Amino acid sequence: MLVDPAGAAGRAHAWLRLLRPTHWTKNVFVFAPLLFSRAFVEPDAVRAALLTFTYFSLACSAIYVFNDLLDVDNDRRHPTKRLTRPLAAGHIPLAQARVAFALLLAVAVTGWLVVPRAMPVIVFYLLLNLAYTTRLKRMPVVDLFTIAAGFVARVYAGSEAIDIRLSMWMFMTTLCLALYLAAIKRREELRSWGEAARPVLRTYTVPMLDKFALMAAISAFVFYGLFVALVRPELALSVPFVLFGFFRYWYVVESGHAGESPTDLLLTDRPLQLTLLLWLTVSAAGLLGWVKA
Repeated sequence: MLVDPAGAAGRAHAWLRLLRPTHWTKNVFVFAPLLFSRAFVEPDAVRAALLTFTYFSLACSAIYVFNDLLDVDNDRRHPTKRLTRPLAAGHIPLAQARVAFALLLAVAVTGWLVVPRAMPVIVFYLLLNLAYTTRLKRMPVVDLFTIAAGFVARVYAGSEAIDIRLSMWMFMTTLCLALYLAAIKRREELRSWGEAARPVLRTYTVPMLDKFALMAAISAFVFYGLFVALVRPELALSVPFVLFGFFRYWYVVESGHAGESPTDLLLTDRPLQLTLLLWLTVSAAGLLGWVKA
């Protein structure tokens, strides 16, 4: 369905595309410590995790607005972004986007009063992504680790919010999983758009990114297995769902070239959604002692 960009519905749609609320799904990593520590049965911990998720989402939207402001000229030359990015397409004035960026940051700052333990991590995330947008995304390998660091920050913020120590195995699993997703994303960008899509792609090849992705995927599964074996053996039944998730994700990427946006893939692929739901159900049941391996 076409939306008139000049109408009220069109302007609302443009703002949603600028703020990218669908990408807030990445912030579910905040809830990992809540789940694995069994704190999801404690109302105060759940409240702290939800508030941390909210402030992380504000920070994410602020970064997306900043990125679109900075890249507006390049986006206007991109074959698809010139039509889909609201600033490049002229659906939202740049002045309004600058005001939105300032307001998002101002609201995010109020997190110091609400979730003070998590806010240093959120501020780190903001600074890291500002550096990524202005410089680090043009540096090969550094760009992948910067993306991964953002996911690790989400998990760490979740652990700080509920005041528990982050497991080393959870840290390594998150890092490797995020590196896997980042490598697949770059690979699909290179395959779909070529080196012109972003400067850093000139330094990569598809076989190189395949090796990065394979190494990260194997490492993520191994570290998750070690986490289960050494820290949470009651999660043993969740392991097959994790392995199936990796297989399914890679299958969809190879068959449909959908890895450029992991968020979109998760929101559209029913088997992946079902796998995630079953993993959550089995994990929660195991942690509560309802099922045993």
